[in-house]
Amino acid sequence: MKPLRLEHHIPASAAGTYYTIPFPVGAGLAQISVTYHYERGENSIVDLGLLDNNKKFLGWSGSDKATVFVGPCSATPGYLMTDIASGEWHIIIGAYKIPGAGLPVRYEITCTPQEARWLTGDLHVHSDASDGQHDIPTLAKKAVKKGLNFLAVANHNNYSENLTLPRIPNLTLIPTVEWTHYKGHMNFFGAAVPFDNFIANTQEEMLALITTAKAKGALISANHPKDSGCPYLWKDTDCLDAVEVWNAPMRNSNVQAINWWHDLLLAGRKIPLIGGSDYHRDWHPALFAHPVTRVYAQSPSVQDIMAAIRRGRAYVTATVGGVELDLHCTTSENNPAMMGDTVEWHNNQALTVNAKNAGMAIIFQLVTAQGVVHTWRKQQLPARIPVAPEWRFAYLLAKRKLFGLERITAITNPIYFS
Repeated sequence: MKPLRLEHHIPASAAGTYYTIPFPVGAGLAQISVTYHYERGENSIVDLGLLDNNKKFLGWSGSDKATVFVGPCSATPGYLMTDIASGEWHIIIGAYKIPGAGLPVRYEITCTPQEARWLTGDLHVHSDASDGQHDIPTLAKKAVKKGLNFLAVANHNNYSENLTLPRIPNLTLIPTVEWTHYKGHMNFFGAAVPFDNFIANTQEEMLALITTAKAKGALISANHPKDSGCPYLWKDTDCLDAVEVWNAPMRNSNVQAINWWHDLLLAGRKIPLIGGSDYHRDWHPALFAHPVTRVYAQSPSVQDIMAAIRRGRAYVTATVGGVELDLHCTTSENNPAMMGDTVEWHNNQALTVNAKNAGMAIIFQLVTAQGVVHTWRKQQLPARIPVAPEWRFAYLLAKRKLFGLERITAITNPIYFS
């Protein structure tokens, strides 16, 4: 978007005062940055600050920074992270020292549109508020160092930390609780206080608890449903919004969870998959950010990340730098549908499969209700294959094949066919 330029003349009479000048801000923005230029000198010093559309003070940088920016998930130090609302915003002018002839100042305002993009995060870690090693600030530092965009700290039956989650630049902390019962664990995402009391022992009490949590905006996932120590034993699966098919290192219980999720697809459920590391402490097989979930979200906000997960616009891969998967379907209007979408089948449809960050030992499999229907090597991608009329869904698996053994390294949500 082309910057808006404001040419402003500060009169000598304004020296030693503060005042504001307005500028317009449109809708659908992810970030606003302000840069200013003038002839600096011993008698020419102009300070800078910013107000939003409600004239709320957002920050002040004096004459130290020539450029400042604000947005919902990051901001210049000294400025507030904030949602970008449309309306009339204001630049604060600090006319510290102005020469006798006045001083021309040029302001350039750059508005960055909000655009959907891939974000990477760990949807299952623990802090010292339950049985984890580190506090949330330490976990946040680890996440930023790893290059994560979001993090869900899911403590057992405990939401106290959700009430004081810090705002970390370029990292979204998702309020989460791991509801922990002897019949199975579930993550409640997106609601700071999903319940008043976690106790529920019967099927009816469990469903009532989940109904309350959903009314508060929670997204419910079944965690490690086939883990030998704490499997999902509840009879009801309709209450679930997602399934954590990949928990900690890839192992047999995760393969069983993927098969269980596949059976739900066969039964007609359009239920998204996710993954999480279940990290508790260092020097443990469950490593931080192994695996990660990548979501295609409109913004890094909690609401948009949750919306992407609900829609199935996500896939799970082993690490931050792991295999990147791409699965699209052309429609009659030549408008590509992506994972999580439902399209009406017709004769001219085709799936496009591609991948990045894949070594030569990786194989790719397209899975439908009929099982594995196509297999490729890296050098055979990108690939384009017609959609068969009997397919009800199709998702992509990446596997590392070594010494005759296959190990899953990435898996997508399906594209569905009506």
